[in-house]
Amino acid sequence: MKKMLSTKEVAKYLGINEKMVYSLVSGKGLPASKVTGKWIFPIHLVEQWVEYNTVNYPESVRPLPAYEGVLIIAGSNDLLLEKTISLFNDQFPDQIAVFGNMGSMGGLRALRQNLCHIATSHLLQENEADYNFDYAGQELDKMPVIVNFCRREQGLIVQKNEKSEIQSFADIGKPGIRIVNRPLGTGTRLLFDRELEKQKINPAKLEGYLNEVNRHMDVGLEVLSGRADVGPGIRPVASLLGLGFIPLRWERYDLLISKERFFDKGVQFFIGLLHEQKFVKIAQELDGYELSLSGKMVFPKKP
Repeated sequence: MKKMLSTKEVAKYLGINEKMVYSLVSGKGLPASKVTGKWIFPIHLVEQWVEYNTVNYPESVRPLPAYEGVLIIAGSNDLLLEKTISLFNDQFPDQIAVFGNMGSMGGLRALRQNLCHIATSHLLQENEADYNFDYAGQELDKMPVIVNFCRREQGLIVQKNEKSEIQSFADIGKPGIRIVNRPLGTGTRLLFDRELEKQKINPAKLEGYLNEVNRHMDVGLEVLSGRADVGPGIRPVASLLGLGFIPLRWERYDLLISKERFFDKGVQFFIGLLHEQKFVKIAQELDGYELSLSGKMVFPKKP
């Protein structure tokens, strides 16, 4: 088990008094669990929470090297993205695209630090009416170009309906339900935690809430194996594995690119693929994707 801190220890770690710790748990989402009436704090989640809430990062002094045939993509993972990267590598044998699975916030940070050409993100804004713009504005010194990759359906991956005790989101709060979760900093976790708050479900009481896996497919495999009853994820995974799915919303999954690197050859080749029939065919073979915005610039918006 990963190291746990007491209230006193986490207060010392953060350099605050113990009363402030309780305020951060209730008001700012400091990750915590209650065991036999006492709060405990998983140190790795506290560290992630601190990083997630950091502002005013120092500006990177390391420029991304000139494009020489290696396209670096980082951020939120996706089945269609994986297949499109494979298509890119097949279509352009003198280029190579690689992907770092870091979650949406990790992708934005990689873009800020000049570690990638493209960041993938699906961070739902506070008003729940749009995606990524506010987060990009907070995280980056300059707003990037934002091109839509696809729209996809987010929800809960469960056992097939006739086997599942979970027929709605509220059923997650039933005693004995086992959760598999995504890490902090992922757009899926952000949506999941918001829905728990809306349903007034206490995460600390959910078995497996701290059981985090790094990919949507891993969520599906945990449910398929019976190690978990439910986990947040996307319809394409549920469909591919023959599992049940409870939809929450369609989301916009975007590509974020710094303006200085937008016209790099590999970036333009990759965006160009989104207009090709081969890409459309791949998406049509998977449930839960919609391509009406794919390849279109959503920021800056045309006047």
